[in-house]
Amino acid sequence: MQANRDWLTTHHSQLIQDLADLVTIQSISTDGAHQKEIDQSAELTCVQMRQAGLEKVQILKTRDSNPYAYGEWLGAPGQPTVFLYAHHDVQPVNEPDQWLSPAFTLTPRNGRLYARGAADDKGAITAQLGAIASFLQTSGRLPINVKMVVEGEEEVGSSNLMGFFQQHRQQIQSDVIVVCDTENIEVGLPSITYSLRGIVTLHVEVQTATIPVHSGMAGGLLADAAIALNTVLARLFWKNGPLPVPGYYDQVRPMTDQERAMMRTLPCDLEKWRSELGLPGSVRFALEENGHPYEQTWRKPAVTIIAQEASSIKSASNQVLPRAQAIVSCRIVPDQDPDDVFKRMKTFLEADPPWGAKVTVKPYGNFVKWWMTDPTGPAFEAAMSAMKSGFERDPVGIGCGGTIGFVGPLADLLGGAPALLLGIEDPQSNAHAPNESLHEGDWRKLMLSLAHLFHNLGQLPGGKVK
Repeated sequence: MQANRDWLTTHHSQLIQDLADLVTIQSISTDGAHQKEIDQSAELTCVQMRQAGLEKVQILKTRDSNPYAYGEWLGAPGQPTVFLYAHHDVQPVNEPDQWLSPAFTLTPRNGRLYARGAADDKGAITAQLGAIASFLQTSGRLPINVKMVVEGEEEVGSSNLMGFFQQHRQQIQSDVIVVCDTENIEVGLPSITYSLRGIVTLHVEVQTATIPVHSGMAGGLLADAAIALNTVLARLFWKNGPLPVPGYYDQVRPMTDQERAMMRTLPCDLEKWRSELGLPGSVRFALEENGHPYEQTWRKPAVTIIAQEASSIKSASNQVLPRAQAIVSCRIVPDQDPDDVFKRMKTFLEADPPWGAKVTVKPYGNFVKWWMTDPTGPAFEAAMSAMKSGFERDPVGIGCGGTIGFVGPLADLLGGAPALLLGIEDPQSNAHAPNESLHEGDWRKLMLSLAHLFHNLGQLPGGKVK
């Protein structure tokens, strides 16, 4: 592995330039206004795949999807095939006045690389290609086979992804899945994620009239839809206890004593988090009394109001509003059933409406199931050993409060392939927020860890990964 380490060291400046070239392209998928840039981003990804040494590089699509970049190297017959996933689309800038450097210019600062998409998830593209190139541009071969897909619509829910996988099932058939779109629990501590929360999203609408009415004429007489909506949503206030939705926890799988013991060994500094999350001293955390932050965010369900609308402040006038609506996001955990969660939320929010208002709760987008795997077996052992070699520190297994919906279904589609979710972000990465960044040192360590992972998987007896 010394040749790989040397190659990654001597080519680090070029890898930074490769990432800089990727983040310069404003491949924003959320607003429908950057299709040209999304196409350019996929094309550049293909160029970089070829430069790394991948073969049969091409743009693939399914139905009306954004472009996927695909490349492979299958020169190791009899060895495991690794499926690498990343995505090249990004979030919009949001609050540009809070960025300390141009959002689409990779900017080094205090050991970090700042740009939209640096951490989520273009840094993963470069890291995976760097690990591949460290073999193909030294020895000319990989110890395993590789198939790499870089998606173009992850930030808008990946609605075409499973259709893409099913359409190209034979082309992507692999033995191990590797995803670099999760977090290390702190800088320098390599983390492998073994559980993800799912998501159920609801659209809540309250109607109290058919037209707005001047508040000087009807204020106090007509039911206010905005107040009615907030009265309904306030039912979700959990203070510092469990969510008050009847039966909501009936299916929740409790953590085992072993999991809790492991969790308590992990670094956890609430005051540090308070500072990093921007919480004023007067605002307390909302976790359950005597609860642990990791259990709360990894293995407890959560409810968040992610949008609310009655009228805009910019166009506000003295009216009693007839309609108000909100989007409620429910993070679900093992073993909650998404449909059961929706039904319980719908019943809870529609019951006994304020002033008899019409309250309607409907699904908003597709539901995504939680995912959890047993972090043991040859593939996981190979990954743990690889992360230790790359970071020179024992890795940890963690949960994640977020959702990567394709992992479970893809693992099933590939016949139960182990899924290895290796951290690339950290608590300071600010993905989806101003000043998104990647820790440069950890990024380098991840590349070396991926190279070690390819080596370790290639050494498994009989190529058996599970």
